[in-house]
Amino acid sequence: MEATATIEDFDRLDIRVGTVVDAQVLEGARKPAFRLEIDLGPEIGTRLSSAQITVHYKPDKLIGRQVLCVVNFPPRRIAGFESQVLTLGLPDADGAVVLLRPDFAVPNGGRMF
Repeated sequence: MEATATIEDFDRLDIRVGTVVDAQVLEGARKPAFRLEIDLGPEIGTRLSSAQITVHYKPDKLIGRQVLCVVNFPPRRIAGFESQVLTLGLPDADGAVVLLRPDFAVPNGGRMF
């Protein structure tokens, strides 16, 4: 079992909801991935994310979908692309990613608590 986290550890993560406004295949990635453009509301704006979600999702079906993202990790370079936020998901029974999302539409930029 992992070390116990504190509420202060959780509070340091800035997890926000946003809406996918564009999704494209991320060319050059070692593992199949999409390049997502996510609207995280007026405070944060639009950010880019690389997501290995090609098993269950098609780019055109992602547009308009709300997702949860960690917005305060440092950017990462993936296949020459700067991923600015981490889009969150869970593994299915085979290990493919299933995106986390709210049950109902909520304002972009809302912080998870």
